Amino acid sequence: MIKLEEVTKKYILDRETEFAALKNISLQIKSGELCAITGPSGSGKSTLMHIIGLLDQPSSGRVLIDGIDVAKLNDNELSRIRSEFVGFVFQQFNLINKLTVLENILLPTIYKRKDLGYSPHDKALYLTERFGLKGKENSFPNKISGGQQQRVAIARSLIMNPKLILADEPTGNLDTKTGNEILRLLEELNGDEKLTVVIVTHEVDVAARTKRIIKIVDGCLV
Repeated sequence: MIKLEEVTKKYILDRETEFAALKNISLQIKSGELCAITGPSGSGKSTLMHIIGLLDQPSSGRVLIDGIDVAKLNDNELSRIRSEFVGFVFQQFNLINKLTVLENILLPTIYKRKDLGYSPHDKALYLTERFGLKGKENSFPNKISGGQQQRVAIARSLIMNPKLILADEPTGNLDTKTGNEILRLLEELNGDEKLTVVIVTHEVDVAARTKRIIKIVDGCLV
């Protein structure tokens, strides 16, 4: 499903200084996996997440999605595969406070590049009910709890029927009980719907809930 071949990502800090955030990473994530990317702060795990999620491109090496070399895609093709392939869940929820719960969930469909073959509005209503948000459809994010906001974010990540859910520290802003509920939701999406779920985390107990741990230290795969 996702294959990285000798991926390196370098940043130019100034005219004379170069920093390698990732160094020759070769990695494969298979369809239906539940795995964690973990490592200390500054290890390169966020950079790896951005490359897997097609938000950034490597300085060298190849990234293949279902056998397609993404470096050969133009901007429109890359945007399309990103919107259809991956759904993002972030630590800070990244909801828009001026939009209602339902409008936030529907937001990715505004930029759709093909006929979805289903009613986005109907699916959004289904997702609100599925994730315990029924009755909150017209509420604004700053009027609901953190756990409910993360459920909205998960619903939003599913609205385009992605193959991959990429969750960046999804429990980082939640208490233990609520965090466990969010992890159970991600486990259910993996187990019941066979979605590929990748959780980026520095928390050992969160990583332990997955079936495979990918550890990054100083930009290298350990």
